[in-house]
Amino acid sequence: MKIFDDKHIKNIVLVGAHNSGKTTLSETMLFEAGLINRRGTVEDHNTVSDYHSIEHERSASIYATPLHTEWRNYKINIIDTPGLDDFIGEIIASIRVADTVVTTINGRQGVEVGTEIIWSYIDKYHIPTLFVVNQIDHPDTKYENSIKGIQSLVGNNAAIIQYPIKIDGSQGIVDVLKMKLYKFGPNGGKPEKLPIPDDQKERAEQLHNELVEKAAENDDALLELFFEKGTLNEDEMRAGIKAGMLNHDLYPIFCVSALNDMGSGRLMGFIDNVAPAAAELKSEQTVQGDELVPKKDGPTVLFIFKTLFQTNLGQITFFKVKSGEVNVNDRLTNFRTGETEVINQLFIMDGKERQSVSKLTVGDIGATLKLKFTETNDTLYSGKKDIALRDIQYPEDRIVLAVSAVTQTDDEKLSEALKKIHSQDPTVSLTFSKETKEFLLGCQGELHLATIDWTLKNIYGVEAQFVKPKTPYRETIQRSSTANYRHKKQSGGSGQFAQVHLKIEPWYEGMPEPEGFNIRGKEDIDLKWGGKLVFYNCIVGGVIDTRYLPSIMKGVLEVMESGPLTGSYIRDIRVMVYDGKMHSVDSNDISFKIAGAHAFSEAFLNANPKLLEPRNELVVKVPEDMVGQVMTDLQSRRAVIQGFENSDNYQILNCLIPADELHGYSTDLRSLTQGRATFSTKFSSYESVPPHIQSQLVKKELVN
Repeated sequence: MKIFDDKHIKNIVLVGAHNSGKTTLSETMLFEAGLINRRGTVEDHNTVSDYHSIEHERSASIYATPLHTEWRNYKINIIDTPGLDDFIGEIIASIRVADTVVTTINGRQGVEVGTEIIWSYIDKYHIPTLFVVNQIDHPDTKYENSIKGIQSLVGNNAAIIQYPIKIDGSQGIVDVLKMKLYKFGPNGGKPEKLPIPDDQKERAEQLHNELVEKAAENDDALLELFFEKGTLNEDEMRAGIKAGMLNHDLYPIFCVSALNDMGSGRLMGFIDNVAPAAAELKSEQTVQGDELVPKKDGPTVLFIFKTLFQTNLGQITFFKVKSGEVNVNDRLTNFRTGETEVINQLFIMDGKERQSVSKLTVGDIGATLKLKFTETNDTLYSGKKDIALRDIQYPEDRIVLAVSAVTQTDDEKLSEALKKIHSQDPTVSLTFSKETKEFLLGCQGELHLATIDWTLKNIYGVEAQFVKPKTPYRETIQRSSTANYRHKKQSGGSGQFAQVHLKIEPWYEGMPEPEGFNIRGKEDIDLKWGGKLVFYNCIVGGVIDTRYLPSIMKGVLEVMESGPLTGSYIRDIRVMVYDGKMHSVDSNDISFKIAGAHAFSEAFLNANPKLLEPRNELVVKVPEDMVGQVMTDLQSRRAVIQGFENSDNYQILNCLIPADELHGYSTDLRSLTQGRATFSTKFSSYESVPPHIQSQLVKKELVN
């Protein structure tokens, strides 16, 4: 296979909302370049990129799939990504290694919520971006609405390169960079290149002049040339457009019919001639604070952006060469583990097909097999100087469920399978809650969960059950209380004796020291489950030896790990130990630990205990015409709406909501809004549970 240098490698990532035509466009690009003889379709389950069984079942992309094509002496690496935000991890990882992001817009729908979500990540990473309005030959396409949506998304830096027209009953595309008309036959393919029709000249000239000005604004030398000549030629415009894309200040807009092969060749020509190559991107900063210049003679540095497990191959590791060259049999160091990995094989991947190569150079994307110590987000490097690139930042879990094997003997098998799934998809989290004694699985939504379940059954042969997790409540008190407890035990020889008098009070930040006590010592303990215990030694006259105070505190802490209401952690209490008794022979640490625990338990039950529930910040982005239904649903979930923000035709609702009420919210919100609303959530604080709910929970605990 031909080896391309870094100036002739273009890495594009196809992103866009569900059903915007990314997979169809990638298939057409491969067909145009002659890498495939016939184009498959999503409906027929025979496209190059959607090759997984689950993608065939759902007729939708689930995984980001690397492909490649060659067009006029350039290599174009393509990553086709899912359109559903449940699989945002696949999209973010692909954006992380892109030289240019190609954002596809369904011409019938315009800019959708999914597009806006993806744009927030593109904008965060400042990746050069162009837009492609698809389905221009469909009778329901509203091209102008798509343009308005793009302009609303990115501002005045959107630059129209092409717009569609009908000419003599055929589909045409007016290109205002080349100032030509491309006229397509009914089956698409290679177009006729014609002069722009008279009735389009005024509009084309206006858009051409706007493009000239936008191109000139991105380079001082071009701006001077523009002022001098009043215009720019095509080569000068291309240079200005590239500079604008590199600065993340200019976003070209193209139009295609991916299904009917109209405009894809011109799009690939622009990617070849104008879209930035890996060698033209800004140097990347390493974790160590150095600049990693993308050059061929630098140290070999691979960034792992994706891993995939296949039954017949094992683990496939996908990487981008960020510096130097990688050859078969190279030995590279994994920064995270310190282990040496041997690159036994190198591949260019086209869906499930792989082509062996002997080396890959800086800027290229490739894959290897059976690395032992390497996962997504790792950096492999040559030489003695440590090199690590910044991690891909994945979003927080949107749903969390308790997971267990249907067959108890499969518990270990399930755990191993979930660890592999997490290593491939870091948006899947797996933790064990010591508090609720459950394994908790976090993911991005119901569709994401369904994919995990399918993978467990069909790839790893284990059946799992997913249920609502127990809520990690907290317990505290609302008033002060005193108690004392005498522990006495005699069973031959030395016995056990301890008596403890203590007072407990609710603790809050900044409260004054307790009055009426002779404070001889104080410990502030930040509890590992949140909140505080403030423990005072107020013993006078030596009635309890100082050496027993830590044991009393240990007894208190043990009770705080399992509160008497629901067995939840106790928090935000201060304890004053002010009196007691000891015995010169029978008193010991265990006696005072027991006495302290019992005294604290009694005082706690007499201090008007209350339950606290975790509350989350919830941000919901919803179309204006659907705000009413969403708010009604939120109120039924005990959410408190804290504010609104306008965002074009959307409302952003900022809420506080009990974490327990978020169960099933992903599915319900999608159903209420036909998938047009999105949300994010994160833990905020613990707040009081309403009395009637507390009563129900305590009764339930007593029954259990």
